[in-house]
Amino acid sequence: MKIKAKDLGINLVESFSEFKEFKNIDRATMMRVLEDVFRNILKKKYGNDANFDIIINTETGDIEMYHLRLIVEEGEVEDPNLHIALAEAQTLEPDYAVGEDCIQQVFLDDFGRRSILNARQALMSRIIELEKDELFKKYKDKRGEIIAGEVYNVWKREIMVLDDEGNELSLPKEHMIPRDMYKKGDTLRAVIHEVEMDKGSPKIVLSRTSPEFLERLFELEVPEILDGLITIKKVVREPGERAKVAVESYDDRIDPVGACVGVKGARIHGIVRELRNENIDVINFTTNTNLYIQRSLQPAAISRIELKDDKKTADVFLDADQVSLAIGKGGHNIKLAGKLTGYQIEVYRMATAINDEDDVDLDEFLDEIDTWIIEEFKKIGLDSAKSVINTPVEDLMRRTELEEETIIEVQKILRTEFED
Repeated sequence: MKIKAKDLGINLVESFSEFKEFKNIDRATMMRVLEDVFRNILKKKYGNDANFDIIINTETGDIEMYHLRLIVEEGEVEDPNLHIALAEAQTLEPDYAVGEDCIQQVFLDDFGRRSILNARQALMSRIIELEKDELFKKYKDKRGEIIAGEVYNVWKREIMVLDDEGNELSLPKEHMIPRDMYKKGDTLRAVIHEVEMDKGSPKIVLSRTSPEFLERLFELEVPEILDGLITIKKVVREPGERAKVAVESYDDRIDPVGACVGVKGARIHGIVRELRNENIDVINFTTNTNLYIQRSLQPAAISRIELKDDKKTADVFLDADQVSLAIGKGGHNIKLAGKLTGYQIEVYRMATAINDEDDVDLDEFLDEIDTWIIEEFKKIGLDSAKSVINTPVEDLMRRTELEEETIIEVQKILRTEFED
């Protein structure tokens, strides 16, 4: 079936009206884009659009264009776009006279099928660009906010998420908690992490590993934070493993830690579940550095702290049974404490006699382990077999000059003692 130019014109407006409805483009922008498209048609046909008026009804889809020209005597037409001869004007309206303005309606049919098709293509291009700009502006203002979306596609390196308007958002694998498992149709929550233009298209990156995500979750669960009665001073995380949150209250009547945890942990349990059972330590912020470091290393009990403020380091001394607590599983506790306080924390075992009947002094292994290796362990406060065995390899590598293979071999030798 042959498509008439008039039908194409109507389709132009209908397609734009649909776009406006679903993408929330304001009326002023819609009018401006449509007028620009039709003025380009006029320029191509008449060479100039200065003497044309365009009236667009965005509700009904009606488009009206009018050509305004000055009526002159026959033979005085200098520019057909600006002037019209009296005889021609009177064919439109018999009462016209020289010196008056002639208003002539221009119909879409007059432009031809090819011009209308080109206009439609131009309109759709403008719509796509407008959609990109609106999406970019919308999400740029929402950076750091939590959004809920539906999983649409799951790939090896990222997940495509759709928001409630069908816009595509990206959740890269590196921004997912290790135990996150999603399939198409699932709903997930994440924080808007990055918003940037990539090759002319907006790219919205979500994150579930960002400290901001944990901070926003606390704001949702703890009304006192949203009301400004409690302030989150800092958040540090090892996603899926452990997190530390320093909070402060400006009202002496409010216990910030208790408020964040809730009665019987009611408030924090929801956050822990959202983060795949990530352990969360909520501590009272203080400007007392010694006390702040002590709190950051909970649940370990600290015996003594020696600060070296010029180097931003802290030597922390603990009883033997507290060392592993301070370091934590995989070294996460001490690592996060350092990030939270801004200090490089070194943990030392208090030099005490070995009271544990099952433990053995490292010097007892001099016939199997080189002296210099044993001295390396003693330098960091580890002078017994169990203290070395119970310290993660990663932490021993960081705090000594020993290589991974050496540490593993030493721990193997020490464990043999207890196996026997």
